[in-house]
Amino acid sequence: MSTALETPARAVEPARPPRPWAAVFALARFEARELRMTVPFLGIAALYVAWIVWQTTQRQGDYPVLQDVDRDTQGMSVLLGLAVLLGVNRAVLRSHRCDTDRHFEVLVVEPWRRTVAHVLSVVPAALFTAVCVGVQFTWAALKPGAVGHGSPAELAVGPLTVLLFGVFGVLVARLVPSVFAAPVLLVLLLFALLFVASPSGTAWTSWLGPVVTESGATPFPSDLLERPAAWHALYLVGFCLFVAVVAVLVSGGRTTVVKAAVAGSLALTLVGAVGQSGGTPPGSTPARDRASLTPDKVQSCLTHDRSTYCAYPEWTGRTADWAAVVDRVQNLAGGRAGGERLTVQQRVDARHGLGSQAVLSPFDEPGRVSVGTAWGGNRVPEFAAAVAAVLVLGNEKAALEPICDARVVTIMWLALGADPDPMAALRDVRVDDSVSGSAIVLSPTEPFSMSAEQTRIVRELLQKPRYSVIPKVKARWTELTSARTTTAEAARLLGVPAATGAETGTGGGPCEE
Repeated sequence: MSTALETPARAVEPARPPRPWAAVFALARFEARELRMTVPFLGIAALYVAWIVWQTTQRQGDYPVLQDVDRDTQGMSVLLGLAVLLGVNRAVLRSHRCDTDRHFEVLVVEPWRRTVAHVLSVVPAALFTAVCVGVQFTWAALKPGAVGHGSPAELAVGPLTVLLFGVFGVLVARLVPSVFAAPVLLVLLLFALLFVASPSGTAWTSWLGPVVTESGATPFPSDLLERPAAWHALYLVGFCLFVAVVAVLVSGGRTTVVKAAVAGSLALTLVGAVGQSGGTPPGSTPARDRASLTPDKVQSCLTHDRSTYCAYPEWTGRTADWAAVVDRVQNLAGGRAGGERLTVQQRVDARHGLGSQAVLSPFDEPGRVSVGTAWGGNRVPEFAAAVAAVLVLGNEKAALEPICDARVVTIMWLALGADPDPMAALRDVRVDDSVSGSAIVLSPTEPFSMSAEQTRIVRELLQKPRYSVIPKVKARWTELTSARTTTAEAARLLGVPAATGAETGTGGGPCEE
């Protein structure tokens, strides 16, 4: 009788299902960390942070216009995007350079899933850019002198640019598996950005690029910009998605979902491109004409002390700063000028487009003073000079003719005499940043000139104690504001020593022989 030996069957545990997407996310985290440690990315990121810190410490940034600040956040994203393009391109080609592509065939992560991981590795770099953009804009918005309104669409351009460059680097690596392709592409992109795209933003081709900053000398009210910012952001979103899914498609991911995503992202890109095709208007529009020619219809007026201040809606909070300058100037004036009621009106000439350098025409009505949309830095002594000129000459238009008498000395003393740093203000208000010789004095409208002798007298007055000059100016106000009083007589009335032979040298001004 034979006995059969039976071995109890071992229970077989069910096989754990593969989790390819967990591997995709793990690879994306690894590649993102490697990308952040590349030399180009670290260098540009450090430069980006240093640039933001430097901007926040500049004195002229104390009065930011937020609809200009949001565009200023876009420029550095191009450099960061180029660094990301190089870094992610090298990461995708790492297995090709090291000849390890054949080993990936035994893994559960197919080539198209690895492409997805490389695309996802770009997202932290875009988030880093978004944080930098947010810090830069928020810092400006929190300043007491900030005015205007930023655009979320404009703020999104920087992060989207980095994302676009990154996914483009992935696509190039999948199409051309060569380490030389990315540098060549980098040169071509720089050429396109510098020479092909129009910097003005008026041509539709310029909006096909990622960044169109468009900055002019004069800030515009936000409703006069008329930039297709929202359409451009939509275009960039669609373009990023299109490049990313095409990279997945050429890597072998030919599923129905991927093909549908290619069609959907292409449609989104085309919708954004058509919407932005008008670009920024190069000149007049009804809103710009109304704000330029009839500002009274769109402005609000406030009264501070004895004068009236009219400003565009976004600038009404700045009227107190203008009033402080007007009071400072009038406190030094004599006669009726010390109590004259002025009308300060903010003006902008938007009829020639965002990048125009248009000069405001001076008022010919008495007691009216122009002020621009920019403030802080040199703009403060320029406005003070305009106020002083109206108090002395009666109106802004009178300053168009060369003034070769005592009135220039009086104007400049009123404008700068009560400034916290009068000598620095004297440099700031002159075109050549000098405190000697003849020069052109800037103002919100047309500039006027100072002779070398007038400059010398003003410099001597500004170096004297203020309390010693104010009584002389007020006591001799009639003579100092008369066209019949010469510059030499003004020096004598104000107690300034007569010029020596060396000090009367010609400087080429209209009032000098």
